[in-house]
Amino acid sequence: MHNHAQDRTKEAVRVTWIGAIFDAILGVSKIIVGVLFFSHALIADGIHSLSDLITDFMVVVIVKIAHAEPDEEHPYGHERFETLGTVVLGCLLVAVAGAMAYDSGLNLLDPSEKNVPGWPALVIAFASIAIKEALFRYTLAIGKRIKSDLLIANAWHSRTDAYSSIIVFIGIAGSMMGIIWLDSLAALGVAIFVAKIGWELSWKSIQELVDTAIPPEELSAITASAKEVAGIEDVHSFKSRQMGPKMLLEMHLQVKPYVSVSEGHYIGDSVVAKLLREFDSIGHIIFHIDTENDDKRNSCMVLPFRAEITDIVDHLLENLAPELTRQNITLHYLHGKIEIDLFITPPPSSQIDITAINQSQLSEQLNEHLMKYTWHQHLNLWLAI
Repeated sequence: MHNHAQDRTKEAVRVTWIGAIFDAILGVSKIIVGVLFFSHALIADGIHSLSDLITDFMVVVIVKIAHAEPDEEHPYGHERFETLGTVVLGCLLVAVAGAMAYDSGLNLLDPSEKNVPGWPALVIAFASIAIKEALFRYTLAIGKRIKSDLLIANAWHSRTDAYSSIIVFIGIAGSMMGIIWLDSLAALGVAIFVAKIGWELSWKSIQELVDTAIPPEELSAITASAKEVAGIEDVHSFKSRQMGPKMLLEMHLQVKPYVSVSEGHYIGDSVVAKLLREFDSIGHIIFHIDTENDDKRNSCMVLPFRAEITDIVDHLLENLAPELTRQNITLHYLHGKIEIDLFITPPPSSQIDITAINQSQLSEQLNEHLMKYTWHQHLNLWLAI
């Protein structure tokens, strides 16, 4: 797991630095060519590309934090930092879309003549489209492979840059052909698309930050897999949440009422091992072993603990069969009541023949006296030979 996280971090950082290098080259080139060949749109696009460097640096920092090992302050890991970064990136996309729409609206309303840019500006705009589209596809593929929403968001940021360059290309071409308003109209349509992408990315991550449950189909598949383990009667009280690329699960596993604590725990461990083996999207599982479906309880039951019950049983034995002692007692808390398995034996120094004890009569007497307690279900008497 540790090596896998390190590989994810290295791959995410590498693809982000590649994007940052191209952003820097494109930004400087657009500004220089825009100034030399009278393209205000290209200058603005160059500034936009340079501003992407801030986003790239932010992605690198957040990825390194998000993939750090769990510590005392973050025992579940740091993946939520990646989720938070995705929210920020999504909001930046919406902001970019708003700025694009605003500028496009002003250009549509401004009838003044504009300088006609030269053909080198058209070449740089086309090169920007090709490079940004290639970066988008490369970053998106890596992001999906390592399941990083932050990288996916950054990929879509590159796609918006490609669309921005398309707008610049159309604007430059339109200006050269005399159709000045064409770039502004196209920009409005692209702005709507960019805002939609940004909103979807932010909303998905916000849902994760507020611990929204996993989709019902995933829940059904996980529950069905858990029920296949021998000894599992039912799965209930299922809770789930997403943390970066991993799911965190909590569940109650119902086993047969009379299995031992160790056997029940082993069955639970077997469920965890099976789910982690079959679902690589699961990061951590907390389970609780139940002997009944406690979701169906309608009230809070207050039942006595072992010490109180032991005192009651010992007192009854002292009165009904003083020649016998309690060897062991097992308690079963089921259906709001307590079932008792009582194992009795004569004292070590006693000469009493245990086989001569009337077991059924003593059992009947003990149950009769215990019936006055509302928590009592039944006492099973066993002779320890």
